[in-house]
Amino acid sequence: MSSVYRRVMLKLSGEALGGDGEIFDFDKVRQTAEMIRDMKATGTEIGIVIGAGNIWRGRQGPSANMDAVTADQMGMLGTVINCLCMADALRQAGLDAAVMSAVDMNRFCEPFHAMTARRYLQEGRVVLFAAGSGNPFFSTDTAVALRAAELEVDAVLMAKNIDGVYTADPRLDPTAVLIPDITYAEAMKRGLKVMDASAFALCMENKVPEVRVFGLDDPRNLVKVLEGDKMGTIVHP
Repeated sequence: MSSVYRRVMLKLSGEALGGDGEIFDFDKVRQTAEMIRDMKATGTEIGIVIGAGNIWRGRQGPSANMDAVTADQMGMLGTVINCLCMADALRQAGLDAAVMSAVDMNRFCEPFHAMTARRYLQEGRVVLFAAGSGNPFFSTDTAVALRAAELEVDAVLMAKNIDGVYTADPRLDPTAVLIPDITYAEAMKRGLKVMDASAFALCMENKVPEVRVFGLDDPRNLVKVLEGDKMGTIVHP
């Protein structure tokens, strides 16, 4: 079945690549790559931003007193490692993958350039965007929103461990109700934890068509969303 989206930006957590105290669980990495191959088979152009939570969480726990800029730079480097790992797995799965970094490191990956990234996507490559936005004080949520706007995607896909956006945290509040459809402005006004504030602002100001939030308990959900399943929550202008 063909996709309802021409081009998407997929946000993966770093934790999706690790497990059981290990930085990388290569069975999970391989499964994720195969899932992305199935997504690509629908005809969708796919860009990917990966967090670094399996490697580094700056300014949390023992690192809470670190200089914020240094801690965030370490997190950016963690995303580069994750993107290189996933690109290798994608190539082994039979896909053409390119890694583009917001911070120049030409021996490892290409510098990010929006027009080149668009061309790569049109040519059928999966493009992984490393080093976040290249700036401290901004999360990978903001990087996803920024790249989504620059590359004119049809949707941002945020697969989470909760199956959508709720009125409250369903793990803490049993009365929490799933919100199937909401605007960026209303989500910001209600303080719903979909993205951080700067990411919301980027999506809203640049009219990113939609952010899809859904559960990844079943990896096939990514393909189902591309095929038009309305699961989870749609956040839109």
